[in-house]
Amino acid sequence: MPSAAERLVEFLAAQGVDRAFCVPGESYIALLDALHAHPRLDLVTCRSEGGAGFMAVADAKLTGRPGVVLVSRGPGACNASIAVHTAEQDAVPLILLVGQVEKRDLRRNAFQEIDYATMFRGIAKWIGEATDPEQVPELIARAYAMAMGGVPGPVVLSLPEDVLALPCAAPLPPATLPAPAPPAPADAARLAALLRAAERPILLAGHALDAPGGREALRAFAEAWQIPVAVSFRRQDLFDNAHPLYAGDLGLRNPDDQRAAFAEADLVLALGTRLTDITTQGWTWPAPGQRLVHVCADPRFLGWLFPAEMALAADARATIAALAGEAPAAPAGRAAWNARLRDLHVSDCQVAPGRYADGVAFAEAAKLIEAAAPPDAIVTLDAGTFGAPFYRKVAWTPPRRLLAPVSGAMGFGVPAGVAAALRCPDRTVVALVGDGGALMTGGEYAVAVARGAPLKLILSDNGSYASIRIHQEKAHPGRVSGTSLENPDFAQWCAAFRVPVTVVENRDDLPKLAAALRAPGAAAVVVRTSLQAVLPRRLAAE
Repeated sequence: MPSAAERLVEFLAAQGVDRAFCVPGESYIALLDALHAHPRLDLVTCRSEGGAGFMAVADAKLTGRPGVVLVSRGPGACNASIAVHTAEQDAVPLILLVGQVEKRDLRRNAFQEIDYATMFRGIAKWIGEATDPEQVPELIARAYAMAMGGVPGPVVLSLPEDVLALPCAAPLPPATLPAPAPPAPADAARLAALLRAAERPILLAGHALDAPGGREALRAFAEAWQIPVAVSFRRQDLFDNAHPLYAGDLGLRNPDDQRAAFAEADLVLALGTRLTDITTQGWTWPAPGQRLVHVCADPRFLGWLFPAEMALAADARATIAALAGEAPAAPAGRAAWNARLRDLHVSDCQVAPGRYADGVAFAEAAKLIEAAAPPDAIVTLDAGTFGAPFYRKVAWTPPRRLLAPVSGAMGFGVPAGVAAALRCPDRTVVALVGDGGALMTGGEYAVAVARGAPLKLILSDNGSYASIRIHQEKAHPGRVSGTSLENPDFAQWCAAFRVPVTVVENRDDLPKLAAALRAPGAAAVVVRTSLQAVLPRRLAAE
């Protein structure tokens, strides 16, 4: 008779899950054994639970299936919690499987025991715990459905080590997912009427369109209705940035003239988004008096701070499909509005070249990567100032993909690049990280190299936690505290992975970066990045 662990693996494989990420632990030995015996499920052994979790999040973004990460109890689960938070903020399906203490030790403060229902409440969509092997098939099916349903997100399943090893006779339940809910026909007709009448509409595209067919449906809809598209925070690759209907993103520090124009919209169609603080520019947009139609699959996220003329608990793609029978139309003034928003976005994309004594302005490196990387490249970003140009200066055009942490988590970039390189071995994958994030989970580059994945690692080195330094200089000028980094020699650090290493010291070295991107195989590029280029202008001039 199969063990509970074997039944769990069998269920995941039946749903098309073909990869899991882990740091091994004795509390789930039976699950490791079940994976060893399975012919179609690849286990990726990572260097830290946080890195394993980030890999699973990135893999889920690429496949549309839940990322699966396995960790041991206590410290392992704590280290993996950053990925649970990231998956929740990014609306990504994630299944965290935690090897738990034996059943007899539950709730007795045993070695490394944590009550995961308490620990993960608030960041996980659902938390379950098996206390009998016969429960495991039901619980993994519930975990899968909860991770995928509505607004996707993370779930946690606690699995006592003795329960995993016991025989399980319970049949595998099917994976039951609700069908995408369309709006009612009357609501679809009303939405179409609002779109036809709006002279200055904006379509705000969110996470729900980051799914198979979502990008194509969004483009076709925008073109049919001639409605400009803005994307929510760090989702630039949802819509072709070169398209005349692309109006930019809603992110950090949008230009004042762009924010003013968005505030003039007479209809905001928020499609497949939760309207979070950054996307709404600090809860200020849509502004009072602007008409809002909010479409989100989970009604929990409707009607928070923004009164909507229509609040539809519906799937974004199903909503687009429901309007297929409506005749698109637009007032005569729509064309001028679309052109105005487009011009504002394009004017913000320029990068002025400049020389700095302390290194390269990383915006220039970003533009070079845009030009030199293949059209179908996958770019993964860590959190940090070095990433800012990729959101506002680089044009994302399909089929190029962007994987970035909506949560703002440092340490995401390299593990995400590893997962992407393993998932898409025929595409160039470029992972970008700063000197701060590199020493968090940058060691996961070892996984890519060990498995022969040709990952391109680009490391921005400016000797500072620059994002925080910028805020510090604005609030407490000249009082640098806690933001300087005494770095290792990153060229030697990269060389330890036994890959070719390129060092870019100044603008004249930038062609070396392009050559490294175009060369076959794995490579690491260390870019000495100018801190002066990003500090407030008063300081940069001193």
